[in-house]
Amino acid sequence: MNRLVHRDDAAINTSTQPISPGPNAPHAVVIGAGLGGLASAIRLGARGYRVTLLDRLDQPGGRARVFKQDGFTFDAGPTVVTAPFLFEELWSLCGKSLEDDVELVPVDPFYRIRFHDGTHFDYSGDSDTMEREIRKFNPSDVDGYRRFLEKSEEIFEIGFEELGHVPFHNLSDMLKIVPAMMKLESHRTVYSLVSKYVEHPKVRKVLSFHPLLVGGNPFSTTSIYTLIAFLERKWGVWYAMGGTGSLVSGMSNLIDGLDGTTQRYNADVEQILVDGGRASGVRLSNGEVIDADIVVSNADVGYTYRHMIHPSDRKTWTDERVENMKYSMSLFVWYFGTDRQYDDIEHHTILMGERYKSLLDDIFNKQELADDFSLYLHRPTKTDPSMAPDGHDAFYVLSPVPHLDSGVDWRVQAEPYRQSVEDYLAETVMPDLGEHLVTSRMLTPREFQMEYKSLKGAAFSVEPVLQQSAWFRPHNESEDVDHLYFAGAGTHPGAGMPGVLSTARVLDSIVPDPGALRPVHPKKTSAVA
Repeated sequence: MNRLVHRDDAAINTSTQPISPGPNAPHAVVIGAGLGGLASAIRLGARGYRVTLLDRLDQPGGRARVFKQDGFTFDAGPTVVTAPFLFEELWSLCGKSLEDDVELVPVDPFYRIRFHDGTHFDYSGDSDTMEREIRKFNPSDVDGYRRFLEKSEEIFEIGFEELGHVPFHNLSDMLKIVPAMMKLESHRTVYSLVSKYVEHPKVRKVLSFHPLLVGGNPFSTTSIYTLIAFLERKWGVWYAMGGTGSLVSGMSNLIDGLDGTTQRYNADVEQILVDGGRASGVRLSNGEVIDADIVVSNADVGYTYRHMIHPSDRKTWTDERVENMKYSMSLFVWYFGTDRQYDDIEHHTILMGERYKSLLDDIFNKQELADDFSLYLHRPTKTDPSMAPDGHDAFYVLSPVPHLDSGVDWRVQAEPYRQSVEDYLAETVMPDLGEHLVTSRMLTPREFQMEYKSLKGAAFSVEPVLQQSAWFRPHNESEDVDHLYFAGAGTHPGAGMPGVLSTARVLDSIVPDPGALRPVHPKKTSAVA
Protein backbone atom coordinates (compact mmCIF):
# COMPACT_ATOMS: atom_id res chain seq x y z
CA MET A 1 0.00 0.00 0.00
CA ASN A 2 1.07 3.66 -0.25
CA ARG A 3 3.13 4.80 2.71
CA LEU A 4 1.30 7.40 4.76
CA VAL A 5 2.88 10.70 5.73
CA HIS A 6 2.86 10.96 9.52
CA ARG A 7 2.56 14.01 11.70
CA ASP A 8 5.79 16.01 11.71
CA ASP A 9 7.04 13.59 9.01
CA ALA A 10 8.18 11.17 11.71
CA ALA A 11 7.22 7.54 12.11
CA ILE A 12 4.91 6.88 15.02
CA ASN A 13 6.32 4.65 17.74
CA THR A 14 4.66 1.29 17.20
CA SER A 15 6.34 -0.29 20.21
CA THR A 16 3.83 1.26 22.63
CA GLN A 17 2.03 -1.26 24.79
CA PRO A 18 -1.23 -0.47 26.56
CA ILE A 19 -1.38 -0.55 30.35
CA SER A 20 -3.46 -3.41 31.71
CA PRO A 21 -5.84 -2.14 34.38
CA GLY A 22 -6.10 -3.95 37.67
CA PRO A 23 -9.48 -5.00 39.07
CA ASN A 24 -9.59 -1.87 41.21
CA ALA A 25 -8.62 0.54 38.45
CA PRO A 26 -10.97 3.50 37.96
CA HIS A 27 -13.92 2.85 35.68
CA ALA A 28 -14.73 5.11 32.72
CA VAL A 29 -18.07 5.06 30.93
CA VAL A 30 -18.03 6.39 27.37
CA ILE A 31 -21.41 7.33 25.90
CA GLY A 32 -21.63 6.92 22.13
CA ALA A 33 -19.55 4.74 19.82
CA GLY A 34 -19.03 7.27 17.06
CA LEU A 35 -15.47 7.97 15.96
CA GLY A 36 -14.91 10.26 18.94
CA GLY A 37 -16.27 7.71 21.41
CA LEU A 38 -14.29 4.84 19.92
CA ALA A 39 -11.10 6.92 20.02
CA SER A 40 -11.84 7.99 23.61
CA ALA A 41 -12.37 4.39 24.72
CA ILE A 42 -9.09 3.34 23.06
CA ARG A 43 -7.11 6.16 24.66
CA LEU A 44 -8.59 5.62 28.13
CA GLY A 45 -8.20 1.85 27.93
CA ALA A 46 -4.60 2.13 26.79
CA ARG A 47 -3.87 4.40 29.79
CA GLY A 48 -5.13 1.80 32.27
CA TYR A 49 -8.78 2.65 32.84
CA ARG A 50 -11.44 -0.01 32.91
CA VAL A 51 -13.79 1.19 30.15
CA THR A 52 -17.41 0.52 29.25
CA LEU A 53 -18.46 1.90 25.85
CA LEU A 54 -22.21 2.26 25.36
CA ASP A 55 -24.25 3.04 22.26
CA ARG A 56 -27.98 3.01 21.59
CA LEU A 57 -27.50 1.70 18.04
CA ASP A 58 -26.91 -1.96 17.16
CA GLN A 59 -23.36 -1.38 15.84
CA PRO A 60 -20.37 0.92 16.36
CA GLY A 61 -19.74 4.01 14.27
CA GLY A 62 -22.54 6.42 15.14
CA ARG A 63 -22.85 8.69 12.12
CA ALA A 64 -20.09 6.55 10.57
CA ARG A 65 -22.08 3.32 10.83
CA VAL A 66 -22.63 1.05 7.83
CA PHE A 67 -25.76 0.12 5.92
CA LYS A 68 -25.82 -3.13 3.94
CA GLN A 69 -28.66 -3.54 1.51
CA ASP A 70 -29.29 -5.66 -1.61
CA GLY A 71 -25.62 -6.55 -1.96
CA PHE A 72 -24.45 -2.95 -1.58
CA THR A 73 -22.42 -1.47 1.28
CA PHE A 74 -23.03 2.16 2.19
CA ASP A 75 -21.02 4.27 4.61
CA ALA A 76 -23.72 6.23 6.41
CA GLY A 77 -21.64 9.32 7.03
CA PRO A 78 -18.06 10.58 6.75
CA THR A 79 -16.11 9.46 3.70
CA VAL A 80 -13.21 11.93 3.37
CA VAL A 81 -10.21 10.60 5.31
CA THR A 82 -7.55 13.22 6.06
CA ALA A 83 -4.78 13.42 8.70
CA PRO A 84 -4.51 9.61 8.82
CA PHE A 85 -1.81 9.86 11.50
CA LEU A 86 -4.66 10.35 14.00
CA PHE A 87 -5.84 6.81 13.22
CA GLU A 88 -2.27 5.50 13.24
CA GLU A 89 -1.78 6.88 16.75
CA LEU A 90 -4.71 4.83 18.04
CA TRP A 91 -3.28 1.60 16.65
CA SER A 92 0.14 2.53 18.03
CA LEU A 93 -1.30 3.04 21.52
CA CYS A 94 -2.47 -0.57 21.38
CA GLY A 95 0.91 -1.85 20.18
CA LYS A 96 -0.41 -2.46 16.68
CA SER A 97 -0.07 -1.03 13.18
CA LEU A 98 -2.95 0.50 11.24
CA GLU A 99 -1.72 -0.90 7.94
CA ASP A 100 -2.05 -4.45 9.30
CA ASP A 101 -5.82 -3.96 9.61
CA VAL A 102 -6.85 -1.21 7.21
CA GLU A 103 -5.67 -0.39 3.70
CA LEU A 104 -5.72 3.33 2.97
CA VAL A 105 -5.37 4.39 -0.67
CA PRO A 106 -5.03 7.93 -2.01
CA VAL A 107 -7.91 9.61 -3.84
CA ASP A 108 -7.00 11.73 -6.88
CA PRO A 109 -8.43 14.18 -7.60
CA PHE A 110 -9.51 14.98 -4.07
CA TYR A 111 -12.77 16.37 -5.46
CA ARG A 112 -14.30 17.26 -8.79
CA ILE A 113 -16.29 20.47 -8.42
CA ARG A 114 -18.90 20.71 -11.16
CA PHE A 115 -20.59 24.06 -11.74
CA HIS A 116 -24.15 24.60 -12.90
CA ASP A 117 -23.00 25.48 -16.43
CA GLY A 118 -21.24 22.12 -16.85
CA THR A 119 -17.67 23.34 -16.35
CA HIS A 120 -15.64 21.62 -13.66
CA PHE A 121 -12.56 22.00 -11.48
CA ASP A 122 -10.45 19.01 -10.43
CA TYR A 123 -9.18 19.82 -6.94
CA SER A 124 -6.03 17.95 -5.92
CA GLY A 125 -2.89 18.12 -3.80
CA ASP A 126 -0.61 18.72 -6.78
CA SER A 127 0.52 22.33 -7.23
CA ASP A 128 0.87 22.18 -11.01
CA THR A 129 -2.55 20.61 -11.43
CA MET A 130 -4.22 23.15 -9.16
CA GLU A 131 -2.62 26.06 -10.96
CA ARG A 132 -3.59 24.62 -14.34
CA GLU A 133 -7.19 24.30 -13.17
CA ILE A 134 -7.21 27.87 -11.87
CA ARG A 135 -5.83 29.18 -15.17
CA LYS A 136 -8.87 27.70 -16.95
CA PHE A 137 -11.00 30.27 -15.14
CA ASN A 138 -8.68 33.18 -14.34
CA PRO A 139 -4.90 33.11 -14.94
CA SER A 140 -4.39 36.13 -12.71
CA ASP A 141 -5.69 34.15 -9.71
CA VAL A 142 -2.72 31.76 -9.77
CA ASP A 143 -0.49 34.11 -7.80
CA GLY A 144 -3.31 34.80 -5.37
CA TYR A 145 -3.80 31.07 -4.88
CA ARG A 146 -0.12 30.66 -3.99
CA ARG A 147 -0.41 33.40 -1.39
CA PHE A 148 -3.65 31.90 -0.06
CA LEU A 149 -1.96 28.54 0.39
CA GLU A 150 0.85 30.23 2.33
CA LYS A 151 -1.78 31.82 4.57
CA SER A 152 -3.54 28.48 4.97
CA GLU A 153 -0.23 26.96 6.10
CA GLU A 154 0.26 29.72 8.70
CA ILE A 155 -3.24 29.12 10.05
CA PHE A 156 -2.71 25.36 10.00
CA GLU A 157 0.50 25.62 12.04
CA ILE A 158 -1.31 27.55 14.77
CA GLY A 159 -4.90 26.33 14.52
CA PHE A 160 -4.22 22.62 14.05
CA GLU A 161 -0.69 21.73 15.07
CA GLU A 162 -0.49 24.00 18.14
CA LEU A 163 -4.11 24.38 19.26
CA GLY A 164 -5.95 21.33 17.91
CA HIS A 165 -5.31 19.37 21.11
CA VAL A 166 -5.42 22.26 23.64
CA PRO A 167 -8.46 21.91 25.93
CA PHE A 168 -9.33 25.66 26.32
CA HIS A 169 -10.92 25.00 29.70
CA ASN A 170 -9.76 28.33 31.10
CA LEU A 171 -10.25 31.81 29.69
CA SER A 172 -6.51 32.39 30.12
CA ASP A 173 -5.91 29.68 27.51
CA MET A 174 -7.95 31.73 25.05
CA LEU A 175 -6.36 35.06 25.94
CA LYS A 176 -2.92 33.64 25.20
CA ILE A 177 -3.81 33.00 21.57
CA VAL A 178 -5.73 36.23 20.84
CA PRO A 179 -2.69 38.02 19.34
CA ALA A 180 -1.98 35.06 17.04
CA MET A 181 -5.63 34.84 16.02
CA MET A 182 -5.72 38.56 15.24
CA LYS A 183 -2.59 38.22 13.12
CA LEU A 184 -4.13 35.29 11.26
CA GLU A 185 -7.31 37.30 10.61
CA SER A 186 -9.59 34.81 12.33
CA HIS A 187 -12.21 37.57 12.58
CA ARG A 188 -12.74 37.15 8.84
CA THR A 189 -14.99 34.46 7.43
CA VAL A 190 -13.66 31.73 5.18
CA TYR A 191 -15.21 33.32 2.09
CA SER A 192 -13.89 36.76 3.04
CA LEU A 193 -10.33 35.51 3.43
CA VAL A 194 -10.46 33.55 0.18
CA SER A 195 -11.81 36.61 -1.62
CA LYS A 196 -8.83 38.62 -0.40
CA TYR A 197 -6.58 36.44 -2.57
CA VAL A 198 -8.61 35.39 -5.64
CA GLU A 199 -11.19 37.18 -7.76
CA HIS A 200 -13.01 34.73 -10.02
CA PRO A 201 -16.33 33.66 -8.44
CA LYS A 202 -15.79 30.00 -9.35
CA VAL A 203 -12.29 29.94 -7.90
CA ARG A 204 -13.68 31.55 -4.74
CA LYS A 205 -16.23 28.75 -4.48
CA VAL A 206 -13.56 26.10 -5.00
CA LEU A 207 -11.40 27.48 -2.20
CA SER A 208 -14.25 28.20 0.23
CA PHE A 209 -16.60 25.19 0.21
CA HIS A 210 -14.68 23.16 2.81
CA PRO A 211 -16.59 24.46 5.89
CA LEU A 212 -19.68 22.71 4.55
CA LEU A 213 -17.88 19.40 5.18
CA VAL A 214 -17.81 20.24 8.91
CA GLY A 215 -21.22 21.91 9.24
CA GLY A 216 -20.28 25.53 8.60
CA ASN A 217 -21.41 28.28 6.27
CA PRO A 218 -18.39 29.68 4.36
CA PHE A 219 -19.93 33.15 4.77
CA SER A 220 -20.03 32.96 8.59
CA THR A 221 -17.48 30.29 9.57
CA THR A 222 -14.26 31.70 11.01
CA SER A 223 -11.36 31.75 8.57
CA ILE A 224 -9.47 29.43 10.95
CA TYR A 225 -11.10 26.68 8.89
CA THR A 226 -9.10 27.66 5.80
CA LEU A 227 -6.43 25.49 7.42
CA ILE A 228 -8.21 22.55 5.77
CA ALA A 229 -6.71 23.54 2.41
CA PHE A 230 -3.18 23.04 3.71
CA LEU A 231 -4.11 20.03 5.85
CA GLU A 232 -5.29 18.23 2.70
CA ARG A 233 -2.19 19.37 0.81
CA LYS A 234 0.10 18.08 3.58
CA TRP A 235 -1.46 14.66 4.21
CA GLY A 236 -3.68 14.06 1.20
CA VAL A 237 -7.20 12.67 0.92
CA TRP A 238 -7.52 8.92 1.49
CA TYR A 239 -10.07 6.16 1.20
CA ALA A 240 -10.23 3.11 3.47
CA MET A 241 -10.78 0.00 1.35
CA GLY A 242 -14.07 -1.51 2.44
CA GLY A 243 -15.28 1.97 3.31
CA THR A 244 -15.07 4.10 6.44
CA GLY A 245 -16.73 1.16 8.15
CA SER A 246 -13.42 -0.71 7.95
CA LEU A 247 -11.86 1.98 10.16
CA VAL A 248 -14.79 1.69 12.56
CA SER A 249 -14.46 -2.10 12.70
CA GLY A 250 -10.73 -1.79 13.23
CA MET A 251 -11.20 0.63 16.14
CA SER A 252 -13.85 -1.62 17.67
CA ASN A 253 -11.44 -4.56 17.43
CA LEU A 254 -8.74 -2.51 19.15
CA ILE A 255 -11.13 -1.97 22.06
CA ASP A 256 -11.88 -5.69 22.21
CA GLY A 257 -8.16 -6.34 22.48
CA LEU A 258 -7.69 -4.07 25.52
CA ASP A 259 -7.93 -5.61 28.97
CA GLY A 260 -10.80 -4.36 31.06
CA THR A 261 -12.82 -2.84 28.20
CA THR A 262 -16.41 -3.67 27.28
CA GLN A 263 -18.59 -2.59 24.37
CA ARG A 264 -22.36 -2.69 24.68
CA TYR A 265 -24.80 -1.89 21.89
CA ASN A 266 -28.58 -1.38 22.02
CA ALA A 267 -27.74 0.32 25.32
CA ASP A 268 -29.53 3.69 25.43
CA VAL A 269 -28.18 6.10 28.06
CA GLU A 270 -31.04 8.11 29.51
CA GLN A 271 -29.28 10.06 32.26
CA ILE A 272 -25.83 10.96 33.52
CA LEU A 273 -25.90 10.53 37.30
CA VAL A 274 -24.35 13.20 39.48
CA ASP A 275 -23.45 12.78 43.14
CA GLY A 276 -22.08 15.73 45.07
CA GLY A 277 -21.32 17.65 41.88
CA ARG A 278 -19.37 14.72 40.39
CA ALA A 279 -20.36 12.32 37.62
CA SER A 280 -21.02 8.98 39.28
CA GLY A 281 -22.39 6.87 36.44
CA VAL A 282 -25.24 6.56 33.97
CA ARG A 283 -28.76 5.21 33.91
CA LEU A 284 -29.96 3.36 30.82
CA SER A 285 -33.48 3.59 29.44
CA ASN A 286 -34.22 0.12 30.84
CA GLY A 287 -33.41 1.32 34.35
CA GLU A 288 -29.96 -0.24 34.63
CA VAL A 289 -27.37 1.85 36.47
CA ILE A 290 -23.70 1.66 35.56
CA ASP A 291 -21.39 3.23 38.11
CA ALA A 292 -18.38 5.21 36.92
CA ASP A 293 -15.46 7.25 38.20
CA ILE A 294 -15.45 9.38 35.06
CA VAL A 295 -17.95 9.78 32.24
CA VAL A 296 -17.11 10.80 28.67
CA SER A 297 -20.01 11.83 26.47
CA ASN A 298 -19.53 11.45 22.75
CA ALA A 299 -23.25 12.02 22.36
CA ASP A 300 -24.35 15.35 20.92
CA VAL A 301 -23.15 17.96 23.42
CA GLY A 302 -26.33 20.01 23.22
CA TYR A 303 -28.51 16.95 23.78
CA THR A 304 -26.26 15.76 26.61
CA TYR A 305 -26.65 18.97 28.59
CA ARG A 306 -30.28 19.56 27.68
CA HIS A 307 -31.67 16.05 28.23
CA MET A 308 -29.16 13.84 30.04
CA ILE A 309 -28.16 16.00 33.02
CA HIS A 310 -30.71 17.22 35.54
CA PRO A 311 -31.14 21.04 35.43
CA SER A 312 -30.22 21.29 39.12
CA ASP A 313 -26.76 19.89 38.28
CA ARG A 314 -25.87 22.50 35.67
CA LYS A 315 -25.56 26.18 36.44
CA THR A 316 -23.52 27.13 33.37
CA TRP A 317 -25.23 25.11 30.66
CA THR A 318 -28.83 26.02 31.37
CA ASP A 319 -31.65 25.00 29.05
CA GLU A 320 -31.79 28.54 27.71
CA ARG A 321 -28.08 28.68 26.91
CA VAL A 322 -28.14 25.30 25.20
CA GLU A 323 -31.16 26.24 23.09
CA ASN A 324 -29.66 29.60 22.13
CA MET A 325 -26.44 28.18 20.67
CA LYS A 326 -26.21 28.25 16.88
CA TYR A 327 -26.39 24.77 15.44
CA SER A 328 -25.13 23.50 12.12
CA MET A 329 -27.34 22.79 9.17
CA SER A 330 -28.71 19.30 8.76
CA LEU A 331 -28.44 16.94 5.82
CA PHE A 332 -30.65 15.03 3.45
CA VAL A 333 -28.77 11.89 2.39
CA TRP A 334 -29.91 9.48 -0.30
CA TYR A 335 -28.10 6.15 -0.57
CA PHE A 336 -28.66 4.32 -3.83
CA GLY A 337 -27.25 1.66 -6.11
CA THR A 338 -27.41 1.25 -9.88
CA ASP A 339 -27.24 -1.77 -12.15
CA ARG A 340 -24.81 0.05 -14.44
CA GLN A 341 -21.57 1.92 -13.81
CA TYR A 342 -21.10 5.65 -14.33
CA ASP A 343 -17.40 5.55 -15.15
CA ASP A 344 -16.95 9.29 -15.68
CA ILE A 345 -18.00 10.16 -12.12
CA GLU A 346 -15.10 10.68 -9.70
CA HIS A 347 -14.89 9.30 -6.17
CA HIS A 348 -15.88 12.67 -4.62
CA THR A 349 -17.95 15.13 -6.68
CA ILE A 350 -19.33 18.50 -5.58
CA LEU A 351 -22.21 19.68 -7.75
CA MET A 352 -22.57 23.42 -7.29
CA GLY A 353 -25.96 24.92 -7.94
CA GLU A 354 -26.41 28.28 -9.64
CA ARG A 355 -26.85 30.02 -6.29
CA TYR A 356 -24.15 30.01 -3.62
CA LYS A 357 -24.42 32.73 -0.97
CA SER A 358 -28.19 33.11 -1.18
CA LEU A 359 -28.74 29.33 -1.03
CA LEU A 360 -26.58 29.10 2.08
CA ASP A 361 -28.49 32.03 3.55
CA ASP A 362 -31.73 30.09 3.00
CA ILE A 363 -30.28 27.04 4.76
CA PHE A 364 -28.44 28.62 7.69
CA ASN A 365 -30.23 31.90 8.37
CA LYS A 366 -33.73 31.86 6.93
CA GLN A 367 -34.23 28.18 7.83
CA GLU A 368 -36.02 27.58 4.54
CA LEU A 369 -35.98 24.45 2.39
CA ALA A 370 -35.13 25.76 -1.08
CA ASP A 371 -36.24 24.24 -4.38
CA ASP A 372 -32.65 24.20 -5.65
CA PHE A 373 -29.56 22.72 -4.04
CA SER A 374 -25.86 22.02 -4.17
CA LEU A 375 -24.86 18.39 -3.70
CA TYR A 376 -22.00 16.14 -2.65
CA LEU A 377 -21.97 12.88 -4.61
CA HIS A 378 -19.94 9.96 -3.26
CA ARG A 379 -19.03 7.08 -5.55
CA PRO A 380 -16.85 4.66 -3.55
CA THR A 381 -16.97 2.08 -6.33
CA LYS A 382 -14.69 4.36 -8.36
CA THR A 383 -11.94 3.15 -6.00
CA ASP A 384 -13.42 0.04 -4.39
CA PRO A 385 -15.67 -2.20 -6.52
CA SER A 386 -16.36 -4.41 -3.49
CA MET A 387 -18.92 -1.87 -2.27
CA ALA A 388 -21.41 -3.06 -4.91
CA PRO A 389 -22.25 -6.24 -6.85
CA ASP A 390 -20.28 -6.86 -10.04
CA GLY A 391 -21.08 -4.37 -12.76
CA HIS A 392 -22.99 -2.09 -10.34
CA ASP A 393 -22.22 1.25 -8.70
CA ALA A 394 -22.83 2.40 -5.12
CA PHE A 395 -23.54 6.06 -4.36
CA TYR A 396 -24.75 8.42 -1.78
CA VAL A 397 -25.73 11.98 -2.46
CA LEU A 398 -25.89 14.56 0.29
CA SER A 399 -27.75 17.86 0.29
CA PRO A 400 -27.32 20.50 3.03
CA VAL A 401 -30.74 21.44 4.39
CA PRO A 402 -32.00 23.46 7.37
CA HIS A 403 -32.15 21.77 10.78
CA LEU A 404 -35.51 21.05 12.37
CA ASP A 405 -36.19 24.59 13.56
CA SER A 406 -37.31 25.09 9.96
CA GLY A 407 -40.54 23.23 10.69
CA VAL A 408 -40.15 21.02 7.59
CA ASP A 409 -42.10 17.76 8.00
CA TRP A 410 -39.68 15.26 6.52
CA ARG A 411 -42.25 12.47 6.76
CA VAL A 412 -44.03 14.34 3.96
CA GLN A 413 -41.13 16.05 2.19
CA ALA A 414 -38.55 13.25 2.03
CA GLU A 415 -39.75 11.45 -1.09
CA PRO A 416 -40.53 14.59 -3.15
CA TYR A 417 -37.13 15.99 -2.23
CA ARG A 418 -35.43 12.70 -3.15
CA GLN A 419 -37.19 12.73 -6.50
CA SER A 420 -35.97 16.28 -7.16
CA VAL A 421 -32.42 15.19 -6.41
CA GLU A 422 -32.79 12.17 -8.69
CA ASP A 423 -34.12 14.35 -11.50
CA TYR A 424 -31.22 16.79 -11.10
CA LEU A 425 -28.62 14.02 -11.19
CA ALA A 426 -30.27 12.49 -14.26
CA GLU A 427 -30.19 15.85 -16.04
CA THR A 428 -26.54 16.55 -15.21
CA VAL A 429 -24.14 13.64 -14.57
CA MET A 430 -26.19 10.43 -14.41
CA PRO A 431 -28.30 9.98 -17.56
CA ASP A 432 -31.28 7.61 -17.30
CA LEU A 433 -30.69 7.25 -13.56
CA GLY A 434 -34.27 6.29 -12.80
CA GLU A 435 -34.08 3.32 -15.19
CA HIS A 436 -31.04 1.88 -13.43
CA LEU A 437 -31.90 2.25 -9.72
CA VAL A 438 -31.92 -1.07 -7.90
CA THR A 439 -31.73 -0.06 -4.23
CA SER A 440 -32.50 3.07 -2.25
CA ARG A 441 -32.77 4.46 1.29
CA MET A 442 -32.85 7.94 2.86
CA LEU A 443 -31.61 9.75 5.95
CA THR A 444 -33.29 13.06 6.82
CA PRO A 445 -32.96 15.63 9.64
CA ARG A 446 -35.68 13.71 11.44
CA GLU A 447 -33.45 10.62 11.58
CA PHE A 448 -30.52 12.72 12.79
CA GLN A 449 -32.71 13.69 15.74
CA MET A 450 -34.32 10.30 16.37
CA GLU A 451 -31.43 7.91 15.67
CA TYR A 452 -28.45 10.04 16.70
CA LYS A 453 -30.21 12.20 19.32
CA SER A 454 -28.81 15.28 17.66
CA LEU A 455 -30.39 18.44 19.04
CA LYS A 456 -32.58 20.07 16.37
CA GLY A 457 -31.47 17.33 13.98
CA ALA A 458 -28.25 19.27 13.32
CA ALA A 459 -25.85 17.04 11.42
CA PHE A 460 -22.63 18.53 12.88
CA SER A 461 -23.78 19.79 16.30
CA VAL A 462 -22.56 23.30 17.21
CA GLU A 463 -21.96 25.59 14.21
CA PRO A 464 -18.27 26.59 13.81
CA VAL A 465 -18.62 30.38 13.94
CA LEU A 466 -15.94 32.43 15.71
CA GLN A 467 -18.19 33.01 18.74
CA GLN A 468 -18.48 29.23 19.14
CA SER A 469 -14.84 28.24 18.61
CA ALA A 470 -11.98 27.39 21.00
CA TRP A 471 -12.86 28.68 24.51
CA PHE A 472 -16.29 29.80 23.30
CA ARG A 473 -17.17 26.26 22.21
CA PRO A 474 -18.61 23.77 24.73
CA HIS A 475 -15.58 22.67 26.72
CA ASN A 476 -14.05 19.19 26.65
CA GLU A 477 -14.22 19.25 30.45
CA SER A 478 -17.60 20.17 31.90
CA GLU A 479 -17.78 23.37 33.95
CA ASP A 480 -20.86 22.06 35.75
CA VAL A 481 -20.06 18.44 36.61
CA ASP A 482 -16.70 17.20 37.84
CA HIS A 483 -15.25 14.16 36.04
CA LEU A 484 -17.57 14.68 33.07
CA TYR A 485 -15.81 15.11 29.74
CA PHE A 486 -16.85 15.57 26.12
CA ALA A 487 -15.66 14.24 22.78
CA GLY A 488 -17.26 14.61 19.37
CA ALA A 489 -18.25 17.29 16.88
CA GLY A 490 -19.83 19.71 19.36
CA THR A 491 -16.75 20.31 21.48
CA HIS A 492 -13.24 21.62 20.69
CA PRO A 493 -11.82 21.52 18.06
CA GLY A 494 -14.96 20.51 16.11
CA ALA A 495 -16.45 18.32 13.42
CA GLY A 496 -14.89 16.30 10.61
CA MET A 497 -12.73 13.21 11.09
CA PRO A 498 -9.56 15.08 12.17
CA GLY A 499 -11.58 17.31 14.48
CA VAL A 500 -13.53 14.53 16.15
CA LEU A 501 -10.45 12.34 16.61
CA SER A 502 -8.66 15.36 18.07
CA THR A 503 -11.43 15.85 20.66
CA ALA A 504 -10.48 12.43 22.04
CA ARG A 505 -6.83 13.43 21.91
CA VAL A 506 -7.62 16.44 24.12
CA LEU A 507 -8.76 14.05 26.85
CA ASP A 508 -5.15 12.90 27.34
CA SER A 509 -4.35 16.31 28.84
CA ILE A 510 -7.43 16.78 31.05
CA VAL A 511 -8.48 13.32 32.26
CA PRO A 512 -6.28 12.38 35.23
CA ASP A 513 -4.08 9.32 35.02
CA PRO A 514 -5.89 6.35 36.56
CA GLY A 515 -3.17 5.94 39.16
CA ALA A 516 -3.88 9.46 40.44
CA LEU A 517 -7.64 8.91 40.64
CA ARG A 518 -9.00 7.06 43.64
CA PRO A 519 -11.83 4.89 42.31
CA VAL A 520 -15.17 5.49 43.94
CA HIS A 521 -16.55 2.19 42.63
CA PRO A 522 -13.75 -0.43 42.72
CA LYS A 523 -14.55 -3.69 40.92
CA LYS A 524 -18.21 -2.74 40.61
CA THR A 525 -19.19 -1.73 37.09
CA SER A 526 -22.94 -2.16 36.97
CA ALA A 527 -26.06 -2.87 38.94
CA VAL A 528 -29.72 -3.05 38.09
CA ALA A 529 -31.67 -0.23 39.66
